[in-house]
Parts: sequence; structure tokens; C-alpha cells
Amino acid sequence: MASQGQSCGFSGQQDQHKQQDMEIRERLSHIKNKILVMSGKGGVGKSSVAAYLAVVLARRGFRVGLMDVDLHGPSIPRLLGLKGTIRPGNRESKAKPIEYLPNMEVISIEPLMGEDKDQATIWRGPLKIGVIRQFIADIEWSDLDYLIVDSPPGTGDEPLTVAQTIPDAEALIVTTPQEISLADVRKSIHFCRQVNMKILGLVENMSGLVCPHCGKVIDLFKTGGGMITAKKESVRLLGSLPLEPTVVRNGDIGNMDLLDKDGLAFTRSFNEIVDKIIEVGKAKVSFPMTGGDLTGRPEKKDADGQKTLVIPVSAGKLSPHFGHCEQFAFIETEKGEIKAHEMKTPPAHEPGVLPRWLYEQGADVVITGGMGEQAQQLLREKGVEVILGAPMDSPEAIAHQFLSGSLVTGNNACDH
Repeated sequence: MASQGQSCGFSGQQDQHKQQDMEIRERLSHIKNKILVMSGKGGVGKSSVAAYLAVVLARRGFRVGLMDVDLHGPSIPRLLGLKGTIRPGNRESKAKPIEYLPNMEVISIEPLMGEDKDQATIWRGPLKIGVIRQFIADIEWSDLDYLIVDSPPGTGDEPLTVAQTIPDAEALIVTTPQEISLADVRKSIHFCRQVNMKILGLVENMSGLVCPHCGKVIDLFKTGGGMITAKKESVRLLGSLPLEPTVVRNGDIGNMDLLDKDGLAFTRSFNEIVDKIIEVGKAKVSFPMTGGDLTGRPEKKDADGQKTLVIPVSAGKLSPHFGHCEQFAFIETEKGEIKAHEMKTPPAHEPGVLPRWLYEQGADVVITGGMGEQAQQLLREKGVEVILGAPMDSPEAIAHQFLSGSLVTGNNACDH
């Protein structure tokens, strides 16, 4: 039996954890868009994509935070050429992140490790989890339009902690075209679905090398793998980035000047990817948040862990064809549990009408047997996750399978 002193100590730890939870929720409420940049394996350029994404967004006028949670191999400070240090806090104030640009702040473990930047970080899971939570709760972030989180490769403690701590984060998954990378990316996609994290899309990096002499593209790591995987897994391919030797040189010296070279194929492609990400972000904040009719998307009272699942239904079961169902089941969930269930009759089926109507009714995830490419694109542009090939089961059973991570999907039942 635990002594009274031990009981008091445990109670104190619980109180501290609850207090930190409150501070995390408060801090995250001031950040509009949270993006977790992840990859299935190392060496695919994930950290470079995260760094360039943060800088491009900041240069376009957004308020941006970049949080490096790769605690064993932090790359962000060196990619940015970061010279500042984290200003420690005290009881009266929180620690300050490093200012990289007037509207861009950065946090990483490396500036906290002292003079020896090559010192190894030998930490187990609980300590890493604690540090990541502190990066949010104990850092005085500004009110942000975007928080970009650079995670280590794989599906371990760090991305799992981010998924649990920032429940409305969306995953941007970086891959290269060859199968050995794509196999690990599929694990990342399934990880996101198991922890109910939305997938913003895939970025295919190192997609061909433009020969500096003849201008032809050399497919060093195959081609088209990202597109094939995105289509098969029903996620969006945000774009493909060519191999660019300047990225390597600039990364070694901490130089972001590559973004000023408009003539480079890499720069043009990256800006197109950022355009798509900004459009998704606008879709989440630019519509009026009043009512539940066609004039606006209903506001969620507490976005922490809440999702609205939508399933097309005919004869009490999932309808295999999205656009020809009798009704839609709207299933409200919170923290992995079903809280409410409502059937709604859709408007007349015309091109583009249903995706807009579902978004305005508050849909976060649409689970269906089949859906046309145009409808998929319209929903994903609004930030709504689309899951295809679901079984013909009752909407409640499908919702439980989705929430438990056991939903098994097949091919898209629509091919138009």
C-alpha cells in the first residue's frame, strides 16, 4: 500500500499534468492551422520541406511558428542558419522562441544543448513526450496563423505525442518516388488514420533531376510513385519537387536564398504546393461560422478531439455511390466516442453541390463506397478527409470501425 506521502506526490503530479493540459489547450486555441510534417523513413528531405514551408508562409505575410520535435537529430537550426538562443522563462513568464523573421518563431532542442552541438540526445519515451508538451505549454508563442511541426521519420513517440497533444493537426507526408520509401509512407498514412489525424496531402520530393546541360529530366528514383500511392490511398498529392543541388548546398550553410530564384523548377513547384496548403487553410477560417444551413459551416464549441463523420446511406446501410444515396448520416464524435447521430436529406444531386453542402453542414470526414474524382477534389480542398471503398455496413458500425482504427477499405466503387 502506498504511504500518505506517496499518495500526495502522485496527486501533485496529476494536478501538474492537468494544469499543463489546460495551458496546452489555451496556447493551441491561438493557432489557426497546425501541420505535422512527417515521413516514413529518413533521408527524403522532410526537414527541408518543413523549413521551406515555414519560411515561404512567413514571407507571404502569415504569422508562423516552426517547432522541431526531432529530438535525436534536429536539423531545423542548421537548415535555417539559426544563431539565436531560446530565452529562458521564470515563474512570471514563459520561455521565448527564437525569432527567425519578424513574423516567424522557431523552437528546437539544439539551442538548449549548450556549446557542443554534436552531443547525443539519449532519451527514452516519457522524457521525449514531456519535452514536446513543454515546447507548447512552456513557450510563449505569438498568436499564429500556422504552426509547422517537424517530426522525426517513422511512427514513434514524437508523431504520436503530437497527434495526441494537438488533435486538430494535419499531416503533410514527404516521400520520394521509389518503392522502398513509398512502403514506409503507407505506414505513415495508416498511422494517421489509426490516430484520427487528417492528412493534408503527400509531397513527392527528389522527383527527377533536371540536367544542367541538356535540360532533360533524369528519373534517378523512378517517377510517379507519389501519384500512384496518393490515388491508391485516397489522399491528395500536393505536388512533386525535383532534385535541386542548390537545396543541398544551401542546407549545409543555413541559407534560404533558394526561395528567391524564380527560374528554378524547385522554387516554382514549391510555391505551387504552398498555394494549395494556403487554400486549405482559408477554407477552414474564411467561411461564416453561423447556422447550419447553406449559408455557413456550423461552429464546433470545442474542437478538441471533435469530428463529424458523414456516411451516405440507403436502406439503412452505407450506399456504395456517394451521389445517389437516400440520406447522409452525420455522426458527431468526441475523443474517439460517438456523441450524437442525425440523418439529413441532401439537396438535389448536381455537380459540385453535395461537397459544398457537406462542408457547410460541418463534415470533417466523409466515408463512402465510391466517389468521383471531382467531388473528392472539392472536399479535400475544403480540408475534409475522404475515405473510399468502405464496406456496406450500418453507419454506426462503420463509425465504430473508423474510431477504433479497424476500418478496412477496398477500391473506389466509382470510376468517373
